[in-house]
Amino acid sequence: MTVLVSVKINDGVVMAADSASSFASGMVYQHADKIVNLRHGLPIGAMVTGAGGIGNESIDTLLKDLRRRFNGEDEGLRDWALDPARYTLSEVAHRIRAFLFEEKAAAYAGEVWTRLRLCGYSADRPLAEVWEVLLLGPNSPAPTQVQGEQDFGIRWDGEYEALSRLIFGLGTSFEDAAAAGGLTPEAARDLHAKLSPALFELLFVEAMPIRDAVDLARFLVETTIGFVKFSIARPKTVGGPIAIAAITKHEGFQWVQRQDGFGAG
Repeated sequence: MTVLVSVKINDGVVMAADSASSFASGMVYQHADKIVNLRHGLPIGAMVTGAGGIGNESIDTLLKDLRRRFNGEDEGLRDWALDPARYTLSEVAHRIRAFLFEEKAAAYAGEVWTRLRLCGYSADRPLAEVWEVLLLGPNSPAPTQVQGEQDFGIRWDGEYEALSRLIFGLGTSFEDAAAAGGLTPEAARDLHAKLSPALFELLFVEAMPIRDAVDLARFLVETTIGFVKFSIARPKTVGGPIAIAAITKHEGFQWVQRQDGFGAG
């Protein structure tokens, strides 16, 4: 498990993630790199939750292999190089799926469960986009755009509970709890739909400065880490150092904070 947060505003998009990585054995490591700049010099980045690798290759390493292709550094696959004047986020998202699912996960299609969020700008576009690439076993869907240029706000993935309670005012198990309390499933869904707008907490405005969006993303990841840390019942699968990157039209992909030392790149 992990927590990924993106905050999309007029000035760009902020990406933030914890660094805990858990495995089926029960081991939890605290120094996974979950955010990658997908092409040097271009305003595009990706972050991942779910399985930490495909076969024996980590997702972080695989995304850096893909970055070599996007940079034009793979002699045998020059057609994968992104043209800075023409590339689109849609093209990047579909190339990610082709690389991770069709190429790398082919031998493990029934076992690979990873969610990837792609953030950034298409060439010469004024506003950012957010896309999602899902590896969900053998029937993984095509990439989808979850925020177009005119869509703004907070998106999170991985560990949902803390931020669902904070922002929506209701936990992820509300409908099950309401049904257990005597409501029909349909009535529970209807009550959820009626309560959510009244309880929703607006934490951003589209015109907020990028530095404030960075602070908001950091706060949301820290909140989830603290919630998981002090929850008696929840496994401690969120934590470690927080990585944050900001992507803007003119400054491109910039690290705000990251793990130091080996592997940072």
